[in-house]
Amino acid sequence: MAPSPTHRNAVAAVAICLAALMFGLEISSVPAVLPTVEKLLHTGFSGAQWIMNAYTIACTTVLMASGTLADRYGRKRMLLLSVVAFGITSLACGLARDASVLIASRFLQGMSGGAMVICQIAALSHQFQEGPARSRAFAAWGIIFGVGLGFGPMIGSAIAVWLDWTWVFLIQVPLSLVTLALIAWSVDESRDPEARHLDLAGIVSMSLAVFGLTYFITQGPSLGLHHPLVLIALFGATACFAAFLYVEKNHAHPMFDFSVFRIRPFSGALYGSMGMNFSFWPFMIYLPIYFQSVLGYGVVTSGLALLAYTLPTLVIPPLAEKLTVRYQPRAVIPAGLFTIGLGFFVMPLHGLAALLTGCVLAGIGLGMTNTPVSNTTTGSAPTARAGMASGIDMSARLITLAINIALMGFLLIEGILAYLKRAIPGAADASALRDTANQIAAGNLSSYGAPAHDALVQGFHWVMLYGGIGAWVLAAASFVTFGSKPQKTASLSRCATDSGNGA
Repeated sequence: MAPSPTHRNAVAAVAICLAALMFGLEISSVPAVLPTVEKLLHTGFSGAQWIMNAYTIACTTVLMASGTLADRYGRKRMLLLSVVAFGITSLACGLARDASVLIASRFLQGMSGGAMVICQIAALSHQFQEGPARSRAFAAWGIIFGVGLGFGPMIGSAIAVWLDWTWVFLIQVPLSLVTLALIAWSVDESRDPEARHLDLAGIVSMSLAVFGLTYFITQGPSLGLHHPLVLIALFGATACFAAFLYVEKNHAHPMFDFSVFRIRPFSGALYGSMGMNFSFWPFMIYLPIYFQSVLGYGVVTSGLALLAYTLPTLVIPPLAEKLTVRYQPRAVIPAGLFTIGLGFFVMPLHGLAALLTGCVLAGIGLGMTNTPVSNTTTGSAPTARAGMASGIDMSARLITLAINIALMGFLLIEGILAYLKRAIPGAADASALRDTANQIAAGNLSSYGAPAHDALVQGFHWVMLYGGIGAWVLAAASFVTFGSKPQKTASLSRCATDSGNGA
């Protein structure tokens, strides 16, 4: 007997949620093993940044292309291909024994991960198009994504101690096989009949702009702002972004349909996408260093402490669903961003209790923001352009993430450097002092005495202040963009209803 549509939809939701779990685990478990990878592969602080940035930049490179290809050739087909690629590239990361090989493998893994997350959102949006079923599906997606994000640090820390750091990547291989089988059986195929062209010029120009800006931020301070490579990166990024804007304005079939920015819920939610990744997720890369090097925790204890930061992202989405029903995304998303910023302002206050309280507040804010953002961006665009809408949403997230991983690393080092200049007056060798700051930022304090600990604390305080200000600025931008009144058009009403039902 053929399975009922309800049964197939339930299995499809499980399959897509498993894909979300894989992506969430890959974001949050890897930072927990970075200190181990730094020591074993001798990557240094900059190398550790690039292990993360290679993934996020690669995700950004393929996001819009994946959305367009999914709309054109089929969301299920692209989802299946991306899961296969994610499993293979995860295996390559796990087998890497050299920093450069790992970074290259992470780039390929990021490309497949970016395609996978775009296709899963687009497939979910088509499989569950309206009503309570859509709300439940997006709520489940947000919760399972939160499970991956929330327990990733603890899983990564446990793997680093009891197994081997490579299993952070290898664990994705069997998960990919199970996910692949479930998607093949249950997910409906869908496509946009009007999506016929791939905007290659837009993809290349945007990807080069993000890469150039990230290179400028990460390498500029150490190479010097007048170094030819740094100047090329800066001017190249500017030129590529200008080219991207020109291409998208004049292309007959742009990957960025700028008309969607006139939809207030879409644009307001997009500030939510950027706000989450302006502060919360990039700080995840550095928080294990704080727990281990400032507070002196072991790897496993640090992973457990990180639950204060990530666990609220798992338990808050059901509450966010109820709040969205009552107050709509235009209130919940800015409030979530405000709470993230509040957490960052509380973190540097005196004592461990303040740090953990700030972590919990930031996690609550993310839990309030994440699923309303995803459902509002996809729900406010036409169903046929779900791939494009989710592509813009994830592009905003990952571009902001890649840039702010670099910016937070820059501020961390500059804060340390400022303290060292005060603590070691008359230090003549600026290059050696910066090398020392880089070593301290990586958590290597034992060779530099007591000032190293206080310098690292100051660097983290600079980063926390930056994260709080950024989240609050974007909360204000989101609030103003949404406007004070619900939108009246049919497409916007559907968005408000879907989001209000809790996705």
